[in-house]
Amino acid sequence: MIEQTVFYIFSALLLLSAGLMITVRNPVFAALFLILSFFSTSAIWLLLEAEFLAITLVVVYVGAVMILFMFVVMMLDINLSALREGFARYLPIGGMVAISMALSMVLVINAGEFGLASDTVQRHGADYSNTKELGVALYTHYLYPFEIAGAILLVAIIAAITLTMRGPRSSKAQKPGEQVLVKSTDRLRIIKMKSEGADSEPEKDPLAESKLAQSEDITVKKESL
Repeated sequence: MIEQTVFYIFSALLLLSAGLMITVRNPVFAALFLILSFFSTSAIWLLLEAEFLAITLVVVYVGAVMILFMFVVMMLDINLSALREGFARYLPIGGMVAISMALSMVLVINAGEFGLASDTVQRHGADYSNTKELGVALYTHYLYPFEIAGAILLVAIIAAITLTMRGPRSSKAQKPGEQVLVKSTDRLRIIKMKSEGADSEPEKDPLAESKLAQSEDITVKKESL
């Protein structure tokens, strides 16, 4: 009875935090609600005696990934108005996709494969290692799905890098190999120019000539006085 009560409490908290995560407008609040969802999921896994998965979810996702995501969101100046553009236009398509996904999950759950009787739930002792059982199940019965999932993640990483680095990039990185092989003729070019002769007349400046004439007139007037 106590386990069912705890399960319903954390399940309701998980549904509430997940719903608020996708409805709030502030990305920082969305990240905080996602962290709360992770904690609620970890509590449910603890009830299922999956301590390794619960601790891994808290340590890896909450302690590393989400903290890094929080720093990135708070340091970047995200334009929220640009993120909301086109929301009403894509709302019908998004609603249809969400409804189809919900119906698919309901059909799969009601298919009878997930119905477990209360007497089939096995409780293990304190010396039971779910980490060992997880490793045995993962690398024996589910080895090929595990390798396929790793290949899909590798393709996703390569695709993300390709999409990010496409297009012209103005990189100003130095190339030490080319700098070492450079020659003096590549850096300096000497141009020979003809020297100006004594008979060449310099260009006359009309402003300088007018000032010189004014000074001569002033000198003549002083001498006449």
